[in-house]
Amino acid sequence: MKQKPRVDETSGVFRQGGLSYLNIPARDIRASAAFYTGVFGWRMRGDPDRGSFEDGGGQVIGHFMTDQAVAGDAGIVPYVYVEGLDETVGRVAAHGGTVVKPIYPEGDVRVALFRDPAGNLVGAWQRP
Repeated sequence: MKQKPRVDETSGVFRQGGLSYLNIPARDIRASAAFYTGVFGWRMRGDPDRGSFEDGGGQVIGHFMTDQAVAGDAGIVPYVYVEGLDETVGRVAAHGGTVVKPIYPEGDVRVALFRDPAGNLVGAWQRP
């Protein structure tokens, strides 16, 4: 008997060569979950204490990890595409984050940098 897949095989995570899974360092799983849910609209999956998430587009899944060092400035900086950068940046502080670099133009897009509640550096960008 064929076993049922753990993740819906029609999900956007199954893309050859596409980024599909992240472990995000977190000091407090619930604080990080509230931040990414409130700022980007990500969805939490399963047990809230396990920190499993799916991004707003359904193409990236992952976990918040309390046993990993915060990426800070030395690690990879993920940039999340948004359609309302001003509103997104406005939600950062309300959900426990800190704006590091307010909205600025970069080529033909607008970008902002901030830290999540654990201190990870995260960017958001938008087409004008």
